Amino acid sequence: MTTAVELSAPGALSHLDALEAEAVHIFREVAGEFERPVILFSGGKDSIVMLHLARKAFWPAQIPFALLHVDTGHNFPEVIEYRDRTVAEHGLRLYVGHVQEFIDSGRLQERPDGTRNPLQTVPLLDAIEKNRFDAVFGGGRRDEEKARAKERVFSLRDEFGQWDPRRQRPELWNLYNGRHRVGEHVRVFPLSNWTELDVWQYIEREEIPLPEIYFSHERDVFLRNGMWLAPGDWGGPKEGEALERRVVRYRTVGDMSCTGAVESPATTVAEVIAEIAVSRLTERGATRADDKLSEAAMEDRKREGYF
Repeated sequence: MTTAVELSAPGALSHLDALEAEAVHIFREVAGEFERPVILFSGGKDSIVMLHLARKAFWPAQIPFALLHVDTGHNFPEVIEYRDRTVAEHGLRLYVGHVQEFIDSGRLQERPDGTRNPLQTVPLLDAIEKNRFDAVFGGGRRDEEKARAKERVFSLRDEFGQWDPRRQRPELWNLYNGRHRVGEHVRVFPLSNWTELDVWQYIEREEIPLPEIYFSHERDVFLRNGMWLAPGDWGGPKEGEALERRVVRYRTVGDMSCTGAVESPATTVAEVIAEIAVSRLTERGATRADDKLSEAAMEDRKREGYF
């Protein structure tokens, strides 16, 4: 029987090598085309992989980009600790926008449901404008959600930071068009063609450390709308929502108020890969309450300037 390896041409790149090469090319392309790029880095797995790829793209030199994180104030402590440790370890520059500062100044108002993920847009656009960032790397992938599937690798945003699907440019033969007017910027997605499974297989191959929240652990959670949410200052649990001690892990990490845990015994990368391989729900579809606010919740936020 002929195997997949035998079908490959001599010297052909593996699937992961091809994805890595594409991402490295994108980072270098942006470095050559733009003046002030920045990488969105939250300490979540996709941004961790993106940072790892950026370091590879310019090794042994330092990454020529700063990092940017919009802190909701309701982030998981394990993830913030990982973010700060990584920045210190690699000598990186980190800009942090705080949702709480915009609430305190009256530019934003708390939502009745307590979630702050949708409130990240204004601090993000403020940081982009204030620091004159003209290219913003994000870890979005097309397999995550249908609105993200529409987006190009180079995604033009207008002077208000808004996304218009009708202004998407063709990207033939991996040729990227970074032209933009003064005041506009481009969102860049090096992981567009990756899947959740690709990300985890790459993490395994490269031995990339992750926050422990991605692996099975005991945690107090409560059930709301079919999701196991973590308690916190954001307003959970409410009356009638009982805390339970469960063995869980997180497939994706965002604001505590809208990121659900999944019950799982997976304590290693290999065990997580085995789980994902048989899953029929995307990570955002299974665990992100903010994407369930409406049928077009993600697209509406992207049009306003969200990631």
